[in-house]
Amino acid sequence: MKHKPDQPSANGILPKHIAIIMDGNGRWARERGLRRVKGHEEGINSVREVTETCSAMKIRQLTLYAFSAENWKRPKTEVFYLMSLLERYLIHERPTIMKDNIRFTAIGRLNKLPAGVRRELKNTSEVSARNTGMVMCLALNYGGRTEIADAARSLAKAVDAGELNPSRITPRVFAKHLYDPQMSDPDLLIRTAGEMRWSNFLLWQASYAEFFVSNVFWPDFREPQLMEAIEAYRQRERRFGGLSRKP
Repeated sequence: MKHKPDQPSANGILPKHIAIIMDGNGRWARERGLRRVKGHEEGINSVREVTETCSAMKIRQLTLYAFSAENWKRPKTEVFYLMSLLERYLIHERPTIMKDNIRFTAIGRLNKLPAGVRRELKNTSEVSARNTGMVMCLALNYGGRTEIADAARSLAKAVDAGELNPSRITPRVFAKHLYDPQMSDPDLLIRTAGEMRWSNFLLWQASYAEFFVSNVFWPDFREPQLMEAIEAYRQRERRFGGLSRKP
């Protein structure tokens, strides 16, 4: 690892939570005359390098948008391959996750995923549960609107059961019914491949995240591109609706 953690730039501090919309695998492959699956395979190497870099820098959480609820619309052969690739990733990366003291989690409608993927998600989550380093979260079969709808349904059940007074529902109470109530809000949201869309990712949690768009396709997004995004974040002033503190 070339980057040395704890070397702050002139301005700003490190983001505590980085979330990434990983985009461009298919276009990366097409530009090289390869099948789309080759882009997904190479994207795994980017996941590994970005995860290890963030862990070494003491980033508290990294959340990766790995498979959206809308991705089921893709060709069945591609979806099948993506699920197989995910299952292999969870198995092969488990030793590295343990070595780097990473706690692994996942969010989304996980019960709709194939049995093999669910099994390896459970195994990796359980074996890393006591780790105290960075939290790595994969968003799988995930949609921001779906998460908010599921949270609203959970709240409605609590109200119907007499466990919650509707007048007591605040943003803080609502957040306790999201997929991961312990998740902190992302400070930095990165999207690759030059796209400017939010794509239904962490709609509730990322309300005040700083947005950074990289023109690099995900398979080419490695430590230098990550550091560019982090440095851009460090140069910004986060006001959360307030006034600038600069003179």
